[in-house]
Amino acid sequence: MALLKDMTLVQFNDELAADSAAPGGGSVAALSGALGASLVSMVCRLTIGKKGYEEFQDEVKEVLAESEELRRTLVDAIDTDAGAFDRVMEAFAAPKGTEEEREARRELIQTAFKGACESPSNIAIGCLQVLRLCARIAEKSNVNAASDLGVASSAALAGLESAVMNVFINLASIKDEDYVDEMESRMETLHEEGAILKAGVLRVVPGHLGS
Repeated sequence: MALLKDMTLVQFNDELAADSAAPGGGSVAALSGALGASLVSMVCRLTIGKKGYEEFQDEVKEVLAESEELRRTLVDAIDTDAGAFDRVMEAFAAPKGTEEEREARRELIQTAFKGACESPSNIAIGCLQVLRLCARIAEKSNVNAASDLGVASSAALAGLESAVMNVFINLASIKDEDYVDEMESRMETLHEEGAILKAGVLRVVPGHLGS
């Protein structure tokens, strides 16, 4: 099977609409974050070298380098997340004829569900980093691209929220209470910061649009 990231938009959309569980919400979360990062890169490129933004050039170039790295990471995560869910399905398909096999299967399932949490957790972190970049350049980037930066923040927060949902649904199958508590706390913290960052960016955007 071809990598999801190498498919055309139409092919990926068709694959997503098919009657299989992967790719699913986690891959869409990664794509949403990657699109946000791409828009940040675009806004940076529309700012670098433009009159009126000379004092911000060095910082905008730094943000561009970071957004480029993030969009590559998040695009790769589209396939990583689908693979993590496949491993859950493989664990459920493990033999269970003897007590030893059943015990090994239970351990495989728990390990696989933790992997299925770590993948969207990493996506959520990546999306939050995109939001941080949006906030860094909200008042330092080309005002003609203000709406694009607003869309970048919206896409990144959508990706973050989607990734968090995928973490929580997989946590419901994990018996390690310490792991569950730690992951829940981490996701709540990420989501809270992400919402604050997006709100901050969107407070700036309307003023730019009116300039």
